[in-house]
Amino acid sequence: MTKYIFVTGGVTSSLGKGIIAASLAKLLQSRGFNVTIQKFDPYINVDPGTLNPYEHGECYVTNDGAETDLDLGHYERFLNTPTSRANNVTTGRIYQTVIDKERAGVFLGKTVQVIPHITDEIKLRMRLLEDEKNYDVIITEIGGTVGDIESLPYLEAIRQLKRDVGSENACVIHLTLIPYLSAAKELKTKPTQHSVKELLMTGIQPDVLVCRTEHALPKDIREKLALFCNVESNAVIEAIDADTIYDVPLLMLKEKLDKIILKKLNLKSKMEPDLTNWKTFLGKLKNPTKEVTIALVGKYNELPDAYKSIYESFVHAGAMNECKVKVIPIHSESLIEGVAEKLSNFDGVLVAPGFGERGIEGKINSIQYVRENNIPFFGICLGMQCAVVEYAKNVMGLADAASSEVNPNSSNIMIHLMEDQKKITSKGGTMRLGAYNCKLAKGSLAYKIYGKSNIEERHRHRYEFNNEYLQSIETAGLKASGVNPDNGLIEIIELPSHPFFIGVQFHPELKSTVENPHPIFVSFVKAAMDRKLNR
Repeated sequence: MTKYIFVTGGVTSSLGKGIIAASLAKLLQSRGFNVTIQKFDPYINVDPGTLNPYEHGECYVTNDGAETDLDLGHYERFLNTPTSRANNVTTGRIYQTVIDKERAGVFLGKTVQVIPHITDEIKLRMRLLEDEKNYDVIITEIGGTVGDIESLPYLEAIRQLKRDVGSENACVIHLTLIPYLSAAKELKTKPTQHSVKELLMTGIQPDVLVCRTEHALPKDIREKLALFCNVESNAVIEAIDADTIYDVPLLMLKEKLDKIILKKLNLKSKMEPDLTNWKTFLGKLKNPTKEVTIALVGKYNELPDAYKSIYESFVHAGAMNECKVKVIPIHSESLIEGVAEKLSNFDGVLVAPGFGERGIEGKINSIQYVRENNIPFFGICLGMQCAVVEYAKNVMGLADAASSEVNPNSSNIMIHLMEDQKKITSKGGTMRLGAYNCKLAKGSLAYKIYGKSNIEERHRHRYEFNNEYLQSIETAGLKASGVNPDNGLIEIIELPSHPFFIGVQFHPELKSTVENPHPIFVSFVKAAMDRKLNR
């Protein structure tokens, strides 16, 4: 039977439930278990696709086209296995499904209530992955914190599910904060006690406490927490602040979190944890022989989580090159003038994805500068589109070249709305989403990077390159090196005369993992290293 692990949080948000869940999953996977992780978010949005990045960080897209929480990125990066639409559920989706069933007459004659109808739907979603790939363990992270009104139905569903499957088949990990009061020079357990009390009021007794802390937890603190929170002493786990999130699986291994869970769930380990590759990665990450500085030109730089997968992709690519990659965010609106002064010292420039008119001019200016000065360039989604517009303006002499998203009245629309998007009025889940095929031109930079002709990458966009300009822009020197074989969509552009200049319509950052760093990021970092060496 599939075993269930639930991860809840208390005291404060942003404690790292996703990282703890991913770390535990990695440890169990390294023992030979087939593991997956899912995220249940308590907000009413059906998915995060319509949320501003400032609100919720990046929107992570799966192969099957689901717009999901950024924690799914952590799950994939740690486990090196793809997630799907079933791995992220929101309150909005739960209620939408139940209301649709009510309208269809499924509950005919009955009063539809939170209990049992909403909780039944939550439990159904919690167990949806059970038979998908014969999972041994399913880890479910509950968004928000205990005590939030919106989280109550999820906690009730956990209580019921634990009762349904039996206590030997389900356990609860509660992540809390142990604050340190510098004035008193002591760690305080009371917030955790109150958090567990809140959880107990929902009918759930946590099996394991994972305590985020800036200082090591002494034995007496652990014993106190165990006594007051009614957990075993060895089930009070220290989660001390780490240098990198990739340290956390090893820290949890040291704390024996995996062994505690195996005992709680009566699971027999198939092997001892094999984290050889993980340790090799960490060794390269922490002992770089070189260093490069990359400018990330974007418009959501105030919130690093808006570009979370890009930052992590640079971590993976840096380790692969045994190079420390310093990523410096540069706000595109600051690049209206003085571009040379702001970008000249960088070893490479990445122009980030995004939507809308704000910051476009700065992105175009930055691309012109790096193109003319042979600085390695990498454009993603809107970054690729801006590269096309910049080339049309400054090389082809089309002064009013534009994207119809920014200037629909231009006489030279280089980027236009995709044909199948023109009749869409609804905003949620209607973009071109998920994995699509791409065929690479032999002899191109893209082909050299991937080492093969056919690739598959994930997308999230409404606008595309206007193929009416394909011949003229290629004649001018900018090449389309990647094309969707089914619809002719231009996926990759590059400039052969430049040391490294590539733009992609897709989002390669969504497929980079610890074990498989994305080849474009790896090659981009290598190009930045070469520039620094030869300057």
